[in-house]
Amino acid sequence: MADSSLQNLTSLARALSQPKLYSSEGDDSSTRNTQHQLCRRKKLSSCSSSELIESATQHTGEARVLVINTGGTIGMTVHDNVLAPQANAFVKSLRKLPILHDETYAQQTCMYDYYGPDTLVLPAPTTHHEPQFHGMNKDNKRIVYTIFEYSPLLDSSNMTTDDWGKIGKDIEKNYEDYDGFVILHGTDTMAYTASALSFMCEHLGKPIVLTGAQVPIYEMRNDGRGNLLGALLIAGQYVIPEVCLYFYNKLYRGNRVTKVDAGSFNAFCSPNLAPLATAEVDITINWDTVWKANTTAKFQVSTELNRNVGLLRLFPGITAATVRAFLQPPMEGVVLETYGSGNAPDNRPDLLEELKKATDSGVIIINCTQCLRGSVSASYATGKVLMDAGLIAGGDMTPEAALSKLSYVLAKKELDLDAKKKMMGENLRGEMRADLAGAKLCLSDSRFIQVIAKSLSISCKEELEAIRDALTPTLACAAAKIGDIEAIEALKDMGTNLGLGDFDGRTPLHIAACEGHLKVVQYLLGHGATVHAKDRYGDTPLSNAVRFRHMEVVKLLRKTGAHFSRDESEEAGTELCSMAASGDLEGLEIWSLAGADLNTLGYDGQTAIQVAQAVGKEEVVALLVQLMSRKSGVIEFTASPSGS
Repeated sequence: MADSSLQNLTSLARALSQPKLYSSEGDDSSTRNTQHQLCRRKKLSSCSSSELIESATQHTGEARVLVINTGGTIGMTVHDNVLAPQANAFVKSLRKLPILHDETYAQQTCMYDYYGPDTLVLPAPTTHHEPQFHGMNKDNKRIVYTIFEYSPLLDSSNMTTDDWGKIGKDIEKNYEDYDGFVILHGTDTMAYTASALSFMCEHLGKPIVLTGAQVPIYEMRNDGRGNLLGALLIAGQYVIPEVCLYFYNKLYRGNRVTKVDAGSFNAFCSPNLAPLATAEVDITINWDTVWKANTTAKFQVSTELNRNVGLLRLFPGITAATVRAFLQPPMEGVVLETYGSGNAPDNRPDLLEELKKATDSGVIIINCTQCLRGSVSASYATGKVLMDAGLIAGGDMTPEAALSKLSYVLAKKELDLDAKKKMMGENLRGEMRADLAGAKLCLSDSRFIQVIAKSLSISCKEELEAIRDALTPTLACAAAKIGDIEAIEALKDMGTNLGLGDFDGRTPLHIAACEGHLKVVQYLLGHGATVHAKDRYGDTPLSNAVRFRHMEVVKLLRKTGAHFSRDESEEAGTELCSMAASGDLEGLEIWSLAGADLNTLGYDGQTAIQVAQAVGKEEVVALLVQLMSRKSGVIEFTASPSGS
């Protein structure tokens, strides 16, 4: 009777697992995929060359990057004496470039069978043992990148808001499968796309890097290879939770850039915010400037954008009729580019009247300066008259950022007009008021730092910051271990980036997740910690919480968007089979809660439920059936900080 019940449960489990186990191509596709996984694991564990052995045995393994090729000059070729996009040529060309692809590694590790034919891998630096090259390849990770090419490829002048939505949705669809994203894009409207995506991508926890070129990558002398290589290195190695733009050895915040040169490799600048990173001898990240999300919500893309927005630039002698015509319905939002620090003629009542009529009728008008650098203020009478007319000061936003922000905010149907105006004045994604530029640490800030500085005869700001960055991550980890939120807060007030790791790459969030300190985890997530950080062993806070069976921490991390990496998901099969064989019900439940696919195959090609059936664990089969029968899709968890 027990055997019959067990078989019935197993049959039900198989029926529940069918959509997951088999693709639209049927059983053969699933079998081939499993064989490729097993083949590649064997290859990675038995590489013959010393370089491959070293690469294969690194704890961190491979970093995966999705490259979305939308078009642009970087992949164009000459047709009829003009540059035009060429379909299906980019991957073939990159495969021939040793600086962007290691064919030997790909062949010896069955990479194409595993990831597909449009996947390439960056070479390991031949001099990576030398200290000066450590910044080129952090932790000696192999960066594997897959090219997803749009059809048709676009010149960026043809880019629309619909294309922005497509890019955003493609990122959302592949978000959990990749460590970072690179978007290849034409330079003409790249700043607009970067700004728009920065607002559309809500609760972002991974890097999205736009790049392109002024000269096609196929040309002997070009900037495309360096731009693509730099973007891949940053997207694959650093957890920078922003939409960025990488060009000419600099990484910028996407909503801070503007194109300033049509004929130079140094085509972009960020006039009011220093670069997030520079790629010189080392890749140097300015962590003090990197935007901290401070969120416990899961990543999502908002594709709703209001297209009834526009840019209007003041010029001497502009007529009221011109302004009136521009502000007519269906216009709902306008970026007004004014003189200097936000000034307009105060001796033009006709002009000011048209602006006042528009704002009174519900049109949101943002006041931005025409100057490349600087901010809008009401220091002059000619600036105050615009505030009196109902305009909202745009601070130091670029016109591209202000326009994208207007389009994003106006599409929020759940907000009334006052709420939208308030939102336009807030710093949503670091697009205005550069408050994060540089640390505010000085000798008087901390007795601890002061004593160390005195003993080392240090007095300059740069050396003080170096001390802080070297010591405070370890101190924050120690505070997280004992659940001391006050100590963590004190370290944060010193300028400590709570997302940085210690000498092993373990962040305070890793430690708090290990210890099960739910209150500490909540605090860290609200102050810049990221659920996607990996230590030198490739472990994430989620995998740590699962290992130590902290159910409430797992719930909170999952709610924030934490997920297993591809490697962790595949290795989960063996863990699940082991727990099924030993009757570890708690372990199976917490792995399922953490997002593990219960149908993942173990090292011998069996699933957990097959193992449970083989050893006669009826209670395990029953639990697995129950877990798999739960409603599929996103589960919203709530965690109460009842204790630490």
